[in-house]
Amino acid sequence: MNSSSATAAPVPTSRILAWCLHLLIAGLLALAAGRALTVGGPHPGATVAAAVACGLVYAAGPLLPGVRGSRRPATVWLACLGAVWLVLLALSADGVWLAFPLYFLQLHLLPRRTALAAVVATSVAAITAFAAHQHAFSVAMVIGPALGAAVAVAVVWGYQALYRESEQRRRLIEELTATRADLARAQHTAGVLAERERLAREIHDTLAQGLSSIQLLLRAAERALPGRPDAAARHVDQARQAAVDNLAEARRFVAALTPPALEGTTLADALERLCATTSARHPLTVRFHVAGTPVPLPTAHEVALLRITQSALGNTVRHAGAGTADVTLTHLDDHVAVDIADDGTGFDPALLPPPDPDDGGFGLAAMRARMRALGGTLTVDSSPGRGTSLSARLPLNPRANAPDAGEPEQPDLPEQPEAHP
Repeated sequence: MNSSSATAAPVPTSRILAWCLHLLIAGLLALAAGRALTVGGPHPGATVAAAVACGLVYAAGPLLPGVRGSRRPATVWLACLGAVWLVLLALSADGVWLAFPLYFLQLHLLPRRTALAAVVATSVAAITAFAAHQHAFSVAMVIGPALGAAVAVAVVWGYQALYRESEQRRRLIEELTATRADLARAQHTAGVLAERERLAREIHDTLAQGLSSIQLLLRAAERALPGRPDAAARHVDQARQAAVDNLAEARRFVAALTPPALEGTTLADALERLCATTSARHPLTVRFHVAGTPVPLPTAHEVALLRITQSALGNTVRHAGAGTADVTLTHLDDHVAVDIADDGTGFDPALLPPPDPDDGGFGLAAMRARMRALGGTLTVDSSPGRGTSLSARLPLNPRANAPDAGEPEQPDLPEQPEAHP
């Protein structure tokens, strides 16, 4: 086999079957004409003419417009072909053999009921004509045309059923492909939105809070000048250190590493250091407490609790006007919790405005999102003039150890306090 034949496109099955039908009809017409000339008969010339006419009418069918796509032209063409075939059948018994390909044409081009009636009529005509040519009638004369008609009906209707099933499967595959594409686009969009929300929280908890801390320190330094240069210099030095820490957070945020506050240490140590840093940089005394027996926690738990503590202390620094705050890390058998309480002005949680990204207002919404992602809860208890108490609680079970798809296990988070919601 040469390369050209090996790479040739396959011929459709329907085209092969059509050519087989053409060759069958041509062969049967040639057989009828040849037998009329060689064997002899009452009307050899008329038989040959009828065979030629039948062949011409058949050949004209594919050339006529609308025969394959419209029932009416197909019906007219088949009626003409059947009329010429009846003439040939009346002249020669060999015309009986043409009934078999006519069955296929009728079943293929006509509606099902009309086709079945045409097949029955063609079968009856073939049986009657053959009996007339033989000048006798027997059951054997009925078996051939009737069996051929039954086979043709079974083959064509079976092929049509398979074709319909194939088309249905093709449509289902196309719908499935389109649905999967839509699902992929929806998942991509959901992933993008979840990632945007995550990045908004992370930037708010890292870079934004670091810059907020620097801004507060620089304002304190500005107020101390020129009367208290030593205090101003101390505030500037603290702002510089906050900028260094914030730069480290930004680098780790890009690299998606564990927060530097948790590297090589425990959550309790990181929280204690955060409380000490907040007390040193702002006019707020923050006390840290540990209750229960500390146990190793998943990184996602440590990150979430550290961030929520930072956010709560940031709220206290910027908005509460508090003098003291207490941070308590509690380890129990089935959960771990962080409680932050201050003696500030407090607020009414029911009257909080919706989150405003332009004003840094991701606080409580970000905290709750972190808790939901890990199967935990966040509660806020506050009222005007009575301070604020915030409690973040995470369960210690396998479900909670696997963060939500929208909350990565190791987000990069800062050490500076965050803005109040």
